[in-house]
Amino acid sequence: MPTFDMDPYDGDENDYMPQEDDWDRDMLLDPAWEKQQRKTFTAWCNSHLRKAGTQIENIEEDFRDGLKLMLLLEVISGERLAKPERGKMRVHKISNVNKALHYITSKGVKLVSIGAEEIVDGNAKMTLGMIWTIILRFAIQDISVEETSAKEGLLLWCQRKTAPYKNVNIQNFHISWKDGLGFCALIHRHRPELIDYGKLRKDDPMTNLNTAFDVAEKYLDIPKMLDAEDIVGTARPDEKAIMTYVSSFYHAFSGAQKLLEWIRRTIPWLENRAPENTMLAMQQKLEDFRDYRRQHKPPKVQEKCQLEINFNTLQTKLRLSNRPAFMPSEGKMVSDVSNAWGGLEGAEKGYEEWLLNEIRRLERLDHLAEKFRQKAATHEAWTEGKEEMLQARDFETASLSEIKALLKKHEAFESDLAAHQDRVEQIAAIAQELNELDYYDSPSVNSRCQRICDRWDALGALTQKRSEALQRTEKLLETIDQLYLEFAKRAAPFNNWMEGAMEDLQDTFIVHTIEEIQGLSTAHEQFKATLPDADKERGAILGIHNEIAKIVATYHVNMAGTNPYTTINPQDINAKWDKVRQLVPQRDQALIEEHARQQNNERLRRQFANQANVIGPWIQTKMEEIGRISIEMHGTLEDQLTHLRQYEKNIVNYKPKIDQLEGDHQLIQEALIFDNKHTNYTMEHIRVGWEQLLTTIARTINEIENQILTRDAKGISQDQMNEFRASFNHFDRKKTGMMEAEDFKTCLISLGYNMGEAEFSRIMSIVDPNRVGVVTFQAFIDFMSRETADTDTADQVMASFKVLAGDKNFIMADELRRELPPDQAEYCIARMAPYSGTDAVPGALDYMSFSTALYGESDL
Repeated sequence: MPTFDMDPYDGDENDYMPQEDDWDRDMLLDPAWEKQQRKTFTAWCNSHLRKAGTQIENIEEDFRDGLKLMLLLEVISGERLAKPERGKMRVHKISNVNKALHYITSKGVKLVSIGAEEIVDGNAKMTLGMIWTIILRFAIQDISVEETSAKEGLLLWCQRKTAPYKNVNIQNFHISWKDGLGFCALIHRHRPELIDYGKLRKDDPMTNLNTAFDVAEKYLDIPKMLDAEDIVGTARPDEKAIMTYVSSFYHAFSGAQKLLEWIRRTIPWLENRAPENTMLAMQQKLEDFRDYRRQHKPPKVQEKCQLEINFNTLQTKLRLSNRPAFMPSEGKMVSDVSNAWGGLEGAEKGYEEWLLNEIRRLERLDHLAEKFRQKAATHEAWTEGKEEMLQARDFETASLSEIKALLKKHEAFESDLAAHQDRVEQIAAIAQELNELDYYDSPSVNSRCQRICDRWDALGALTQKRSEALQRTEKLLETIDQLYLEFAKRAAPFNNWMEGAMEDLQDTFIVHTIEEIQGLSTAHEQFKATLPDADKERGAILGIHNEIAKIVATYHVNMAGTNPYTTINPQDINAKWDKVRQLVPQRDQALIEEHARQQNNERLRRQFANQANVIGPWIQTKMEEIGRISIEMHGTLEDQLTHLRQYEKNIVNYKPKIDQLEGDHQLIQEALIFDNKHTNYTMEHIRVGWEQLLTTIARTINEIENQILTRDAKGISQDQMNEFRASFNHFDRKKTGMMEAEDFKTCLISLGYNMGEAEFSRIMSIVDPNRVGVVTFQAFIDFMSRETADTDTADQVMASFKVLAGDKNFIMADELRRELPPDQAEYCIARMAPYSGTDAVPGALDYMSFSTALYGESDL
């Protein structure tokens, strides 16, 4: 099945929200945030799904079949998706979810690491992430406020709406909303009759939040997406939950309501018929009206059209789907918008006619006087501040680039000044004409004209003076600028070299071998060889700075700032140079100390390796030798036991070497040495081998001792014992000292046993009572001795009991239980008569009479 990448922040078409670091899909959500998101996202989904007559209860369960997910997308987009699958099988659910995901991606949204299978499986984290992406695309992306959009636009809208409110400072979508005043301010700004904001207290967030949530749900048709306890009880409320909730407020106060409010604001402006006294004012009104027709009205026409289209499309789709019609709240019907729009059109038509008539009237009455005032006002406005500008001493503290800019600006001003010569002549001509025509306000016109001419002559003189001063300052600063540039070009690489040197000299090195520390020492010596040349370069750089200082002092240049090409100054260079000189001997000492430490570490490695390379093979050799002794048949069992005990003694005597190696290992650990190229043995290998060696020798000795006891108790000869061992070794294919069940069966068949599975199972229950699947040599001897022995006699039985009793004429119950299987021990204890000899002790049993009776030689 396809897997989508959920990334609503990638691509030019989709750049509507900044990357949000707090959505980490490799980690679980904070439990408090997850709870808030579940509640908010569920309420948001239901606010749209209820328009289609349904809702969800569990956000990760109810979207699993994809049906309600597709319905949600149809409601919020107003578009019809592909026909959903109605089957109940998993493949049908995955198909539906994939259709929804494909639709989301078709809207320019990239989904990161989410597949239909995860939604169908009820993955809570991925489901919440998918719903958040839908909210971003369909509820937040298109928000636009003052050239900002999406999240920033919504935040700016909140800030603008809540700016007049006390104790409200919206800076984000989490802690700024904890006290509830932000929600209350948004409601009061748009619907002041719903909340008495003056009675709210910042220290009572629970009341504030509950008030806002209840009012929004009751009067604004905004579902309650969070509980006050969720926000107050969390140190940092979930940003996505708050943003989703706040976007509902934005949309609640927009749409038809925003269009109606714009119409209500515009009609009074269009109905205003207050006349103006000047042509300029009336022309401004006409220009404002043209701006309204060209810029302000067209988007509203499109908005009205889109509102009607969306409403009609929704009603049609609801009707075709046999769903209830959508009914907007009172006062926001499409008919309300149409009626208001008709009033707007009427006011607009009358306003335009009135403007044209007023302009014609003023043209006839005041054309010539208005022309003078317009030209005079234009010229005076242009000359306003020009004398102050020309007399400014700003070039005295300006940089070279600023001087050049001032020169270009002055050249442009000179061109502008020449262009205004015609206007001054026109003003004088109009004033002369007004005088000839006996204009009623000629004195004020003449006075104004004279002021304009006098000011014009002063501007010409000041312009020439400023031009000369700017050119003189430019030449001086160009010289300084060249020196600044040269300083910057040489200071920057030298400063980088010093900073890199300081970093290298202070860098904490971690080495593990002599070769590594020798490499560092060689590099350090090479670095020290470069210091004399570096010092010469430092002197040359400081010399450039000194030359600049000399020019400044000679020509009394008032420097406005520092070097424009670099932030590096001579003080920084000297300070860093002193630091480098100070760090060099410190680095020398550190390298010397580390070299000594690495030499000591190498000595410890070799010391450990020399011993480990001897002890490791020695342990392996002893293990192999003990294995051969236990399998091979050299001498009697007593000879093998003697040989093994000598081995054991030799092994125990080897313990000091192990202890010495442990001591060397302790030194290596304390020196933090983690590898040793001189040996493949680690202390852990040695310890495990040593423990296995001790265990093996002890077990092997115990096996030989048990074989001796068995031989003596059963009366087995050494030849028989050798024969048993040879047979056992032959059929022990894996040479582990134990025969597997199949090998044991093969052995029995070779000895002439003809048995079925039931008989073999019975034999296995005797030789392998614990059912581990293998037969030990001891069990093999016990079985074979029973099978090959002649009929037991009373004397043989008594001899066996005598061995068990430790050569006593009686035996104790505890000895029987210790030496015999439980059922055999209890059988003997129940049938043995008490022993009554002169050497009897309490609890003694008579095994002699029991043996005689057992073989029919007594009437016991």
